Amino acid sequence: MPLTKAGLQRLRSLREKKHREALGLFVVEGENVVAELLGAGFAFEEIYATPAWTGPQTQAVTEEEMTRASHFPTPSSVLAVGQITRTPLAAGDLDHGLTLALDGVQDAGNVGTLLRIADWFALDRVVLSPDCADLFHQKVINASMGSFARVRAHTGDLAQILATVKVPVLGCDLTGDDVHTLPARRDAVIVVGSEGHGISPAVRPLVTHFITIPRFGGAESLNAAVAAAVVCDNLRRVTGKL
Repeated sequence: MPLTKAGLQRLRSLREKKHREALGLFVVEGENVVAELLGAGFAFEEIYATPAWTGPQTQAVTEEEMTRASHFPTPSSVLAVGQITRTPLAAGDLDHGLTLALDGVQDAGNVGTLLRIADWFALDRVVLSPDCADLFHQKVINASMGSFARVRAHTGDLAQILATVKVPVLGCDLTGDDVHTLPARRDAVIVVGSEGHGISPAVRPLVTHFITIPRFGGAESLNAAVAAAVVCDNLRRVTGKL
């Protein structure tokens, strides 16, 4: 059955957050990322595919229909639709394990990469402030690859959430202490600020220990995801000795 005009409009509308929220749906497009998510056990509501796609599908479409439905200038052979689900944080959740907290990280690619970093280092969860890039933005999901399905991610008022935690809150900041001197922590929150402004004024007072990556060259700063990876690596390295 060919895609109807209304069906195509619905798929294309999911480019915008307001429509994703209204319909409770999001789109993932691309052979690799769809395969990664399927491999991670993610259950899509719908999968549309041209004959070039060799994986499972729920509806076959022509290349012309895929071009019209695609969110990309060059469409892939598969487009999948998932249901938006949000898991609330329970009281005391952040007091156990390692949490990566994203404070206003607005670049979708960075947010997706940060999810992959959390997955790589087996962090217990990621918490995003509301002004971060939308967790269900296609660029976030594509950059995260299968990590989107494996990492427990939550969105909420970061200042309000951190005000109740009982574990160390480690803030990435150029004025902080050398990350290589970081003591072992099995339970902690790592806060990464926005690309342009760092940790927000509302969150800064809740940081218990500012940390930085020593600079030896002339670069002004590090990408948020790169900085988070270095911090997580150091934290896991010292924690593994406990």
